[in-house]
Amino acid sequence: MQSLPPPKPGNKWLRAALLGALGIAVAATLISCASVERAVVIPPHIEGATFIGDQTCAECHQSLTKDFATATHAHIKALGTNADEIGCESCHGPGSKHKESGGLKGTILNPRRNADTCFQCHMDMKAKFETPHHHPVENGKVSCADCHNPHKGPMIKGGGTSLMSEAETCTQCHLQQRGPFVFEHEATREGCTTCHNPHGTVNEKMLVQRNANLCLKCHFQSQGPTPGVIYIGGQEHSARLSQGTCWSSGCHEAVHGSHVNSSLRF
Repeated sequence: MQSLPPPKPGNKWLRAALLGALGIAVAATLISCASVERAVVIPPHIEGATFIGDQTCAECHQSLTKDFATATHAHIKALGTNADEIGCESCHGPGSKHKESGGLKGTILNPRRNADTCFQCHMDMKAKFETPHHHPVENGKVSCADCHNPHKGPMIKGGGTSLMSEAETCTQCHLQQRGPFVFEHEATREGCTTCHNPHGTVNEKMLVQRNANLCLKCHFQSQGPTPGVIYIGGQEHSARLSQGTCWSSGCHEAVHGSHVNSSLRF
């Protein structure tokens, strides 16, 4: 068998460098796999109270616990001994003092009054509530539970097979946008979140986009007979689009619906 020629001096250093780089890459991969960031949820603390378990809570709160198996939150509940402190008390805190006092207010945490309990898991939502335009949840004027049901059915009210639509959830508070209107904006049938982010955005009115691009997601542009002229809905809009948003400049101000104009004008 013919022996291989001895490696050239330069190849030795190149081979060593490649092996070193490969080792570093493997080590980095192993470290990254071992240190994947996970949200560690620590149950709320109540001074002097201990955990008593879901069954004890159900003795008094049957109306809340009987349908919990249908709730979105039920899908993330641990089973067996892993759930000793991860049931009702993972949101409401340890319940021994609450039971001993006969259900006295102030002996248990109420997420309706303080959203911090919700934010311990929904950290991305906490960031949205720190944007310039958001619902006043952190000062207590609005609660997460006004729009979400943690104890029964889909987490988002109006979702799934609920008879309540998403828009009906919003118009419980936003009465002026409820209608009915003679000329309805079809987008409202899809839900308010087509145009708004209810948790908060950097745009006024919690809009998902701040300019005409929001409307152009549905109202497509087209080229008319004149080159370079933009048509929307069969009408020339080139000049209008440069004057402001679609819902300003005296155009489509009745964006949710109008009683007098099919083009959603007042």
